[in-house]
Amino acid sequence: MQDVAAAPVPVGAVTPGLAEQVWINAREDPGAVQFVRPTPVSRAWPARRPARGALPVTCEQFRDDVQILARGFLAAGVGHGDRVALLSRTRYEWTLVDYALWAIGAVTVPIYDTASVEQIGWILADSGAVGCVVEQPRQAETVDAMRSGVPTLRDIWQIDAGDLIALAGRGRAVDAAQVDARRARVSGGDVATIVYTSGTTGRPKGCVLTHRNIHCDVTAAVGVLPQILYPGASTVLFLPLAHAFARLIQVGTVQTRATMVHSGDMTSVLQQLRTHRPTFILAVPRVFERMYNRARDTAVDAHRGRLFALAERVAVRYSRALDTPGRPGVPLRLARAAFDLLAYRKIRAALGGRCRTAIVGGAPLAEQLGHFYRGVGITVLEGYGLTETSPALTANLPTAQRIGTVGRPLPGVEIRIADDGEILARGDVVFPGYWNNPDATREAFTVDGWFHTGDLGSWDDGGWLRITGRKKEIIVTATGKNVVPAPIEEAVRAHPLVSQCMVVGDGRPYPAALVTIDAQAWSRWRVRHRPDASVADLRDSPPLRAEVQVAIDHANRAVSTAEQIKTFRILPEDFTEEAGELTPTLKIRRTVVAARYAADIDALYRGH
Repeated sequence: MQDVAAAPVPVGAVTPGLAEQVWINAREDPGAVQFVRPTPVSRAWPARRPARGALPVTCEQFRDDVQILARGFLAAGVGHGDRVALLSRTRYEWTLVDYALWAIGAVTVPIYDTASVEQIGWILADSGAVGCVVEQPRQAETVDAMRSGVPTLRDIWQIDAGDLIALAGRGRAVDAAQVDARRARVSGGDVATIVYTSGTTGRPKGCVLTHRNIHCDVTAAVGVLPQILYPGASTVLFLPLAHAFARLIQVGTVQTRATMVHSGDMTSVLQQLRTHRPTFILAVPRVFERMYNRARDTAVDAHRGRLFALAERVAVRYSRALDTPGRPGVPLRLARAAFDLLAYRKIRAALGGRCRTAIVGGAPLAEQLGHFYRGVGITVLEGYGLTETSPALTANLPTAQRIGTVGRPLPGVEIRIADDGEILARGDVVFPGYWNNPDATREAFTVDGWFHTGDLGSWDDGGWLRITGRKKEIIVTATGKNVVPAPIEEAVRAHPLVSQCMVVGDGRPYPAALVTIDAQAWSRWRVRHRPDASVADLRDSPPLRAEVQVAIDHANRAVSTAEQIKTFRILPEDFTEEAGELTPTLKIRRTVVAARYAADIDALYRGH
């Protein structure tokens, strides 16, 4: 086994509750802008003044909002340790509810707004929620219909119906000193949240995260990322706050008094980026893949495809040269400067023009794309972690980056690579266990206290962690060959026409793949073939299969003969989160896909 330990996080012997920082901010810098509300909803949480466009929320105003809503929760009888579910898109009220509950020692139970009815019911019942904050009438009706199966559930508050305003009104009868007293009772060991993992298999498990877990993780991240999280920095948050990755940034912006703009409507993200011009963003890799595809397609439409290809090569070469002792030479620097005027600044403008750093997580980013964006002038920093680890374990830094890895361990984190290649973790960021599931908790740890991440990894020279796959996703073919699908799938997905790739072959004679087609690329491709055709119409056509075969051949060159994809099947439609085929972070739910497309998988092996 190989261990790597980072220095401890200097958080002190006593960790305060997470809401304490809200009061500290209001006292030390009351006028600092903590949030910007882009489009206030008339019946949602009220604005300070009528206005057009964005509305700033200062640290003092946020403290006042948190306090009055916390008083409302007290009036509703929410006790210390009570669980309150939160089912909403990313918006100001999400963060407000989170901190109001933390201020009185209650526990937030996030639910993705895309969760199925079955998942919502399970989370409410398993957590024993006493209340649920929802966003829309449809969600309120769904939760209300579940009361018989959730005997603990008393209250449902709908944001868009003005229920939080009414709740705050009830809170005026509660002395503010009661909030102060409850806040003082909250300690680092208290449960802050129970986050149900979206999971690629099985029923979601509730990850219990304490105030100390999250505080230690945020403190470590802030300590090594001072160029990103600092007073005056800003971000537009469009990832769901039900995901621990987005939650880390939420708490980080409050801790550092950076400014956050919530953007729950994915259709308006680009407009919000141009309007608010963030200094950094966070996203899953698929966002950057699509942004790259859009830039390339725009260039092709303008008959500048060759120019874009050359600009891409220069960006990648420039980025790779940054990691060499000689650094980029004069010719390469001049070429990069020329393409900056022609192309790169347009790509940066899509993020608002001020963004120079992006943080990605949830899945690996193709190494080629990492170099492309760095060459363009946007440093994309990959990190690694899980919900169970609050979530960050490792990170690349602006001052220490190795593209293709997920960085080095954060302060206070110990990482071990087990003999079978599994990544094990230990430290204050690791959760105490799963809610109501002692068996799963026991299985999650080794006898000497290391957490099983389930991921496979290796060390690069200098202590850089490289993720090589997922332990449960290893495919064992009928010939006994172990195949790790993630690297092959990533290589296939790099082709512009491919949206998703899932390698199959467990217990079968050889690896094969299910492939889906990118909708944007398809609209362009079919113009040259059959403008009125769907993917289902042409999925067996020789021209389309030949195009996908190019992607398969490219991926096969990077692996051994036994690991190569021997054949593939193009599916009639893309995987979607709504159909349960993707998690909210766009990872494939393999069991769902395998069951849904069992006939297609069987067809791949017909005659063998």
